[in-house]
Amino acid sequence: MTKTIFILLGLFLTLSFSGSETYFRNYYENGAVKSEGWKNMTSKEGYWRFYHTNGEIKAKGPFQNNLKTGYWYFFNETGRLDHEGHFTRNKKVNWWLFYDEQGKVNHKCQLRNGIKDGYCLKYEKSKLTSAEKYSDGKKIKEWYDFSSFKKENNLSDLK
Repeated sequence: MTKTIFILLGLFLTLSFSGSETYFRNYYENGAVKSEGWKNMTSKEGYWRFYHTNGEIKAKGPFQNNLKTGYWYFFNETGRLDHEGHFTRNKKVNWWLFYDEQGKVNHKCQLRNGIKDGYCLKYEKSKLTSAEKYSDGKKIKEWYDFSSFKKENNLSDLK
């Protein structure tokens, strides 16, 4: 029984440490960390963090096969959240949120392949002020009141 446990433990340790993933850190000339995360040979894998030269976080999110994927956060040089959203194979997709200087959402947009494609909702002081509809990056129409927007659009498209 004990011998079997040692064999299984040895096999587990060999498999755990025989993978080619290593934790990687890249530095600016001033010695501050520029980026850090997991690498598999030459490609980024898993969760990564990127930093401004002043040490504040710049961006964070996951990679798969060296491509941004999943949910990402982007920050300005003071550390304030600037925008956030989804990536698929390095392209911005689905809903993205963009923040003002006070940290409030000032607009959110549906993106496809990195361009506006769907709706953009604009806010001022946390109140919805207008809605825009885009197709392949081109603005089709803008509404300034919710009742006319509801008449002309399907609200389920906002999901």
